[in-house]
Amino acid sequence: MATNLVTKAEYKAYMGISSVNSDAEIDLLIPKVSDLVKTYCRRTFIDYYDEAKTEVFDGGFKQIILKETPVVAVNSVAYSADYGKTYTNLVKFTDYVVRDDYVLSLNPVGFSEQINGYKVVYFAGYEVVPGDLKLAVLDLVEYYSRNNGAVHSTRDLNPNTTQINYVASSNFPASIKRVLDQYMADFT
Repeated sequence: MATNLVTKAEYKAYMGISSVNSDAEIDLLIPKVSDLVKTYCRRTFIDYYDEAKTEVFDGGFKQIILKETPVVAVNSVAYSADYGKTYTNLVKFTDYVVRDDYVLSLNPVGFSEQINGYKVVYFAGYEVVPGDLKLAVLDLVEYYSRNNGAVHSTRDLNPNTTQINYVASSNFPASIKRVLDQYMADFT
């Protein structure tokens, strides 16, 4: 599932665009920028709010940190003794508890190490994209639109000469990076 973080209508309203002249470019950029933001932040934000996410872990820890945040609900935590071929559901408040964005084992030794030993099915993310994140995505779409994919920018030196400056930095503009860094998942 790859849900865009903004829509074409939102972008056009934000930029004050009423014509359809740039619709093809906007349709191309929005999914790419949405994917870029999701990759950079290491989470999808809205993809698993209404659709369950399943993750498989090897154990060996006291807690299982879930990739998607914030966690809305954990449907099940299951254990497999046969490397993921079959799973048996664990019991909430007997075998584990959910704390914030992780599953904590109530066994004193934690989740025993087992290849594909644990499967967690859960819902996480936001029902709607938070306003500050949406603004950063809209600005990033505009940034890539204005900079022709941020590969290069042109500058007319005089009527007969154009200079091409290639972008050497891989950094986002500071105002956008500041917002994205607040949403970046940290698995440490």
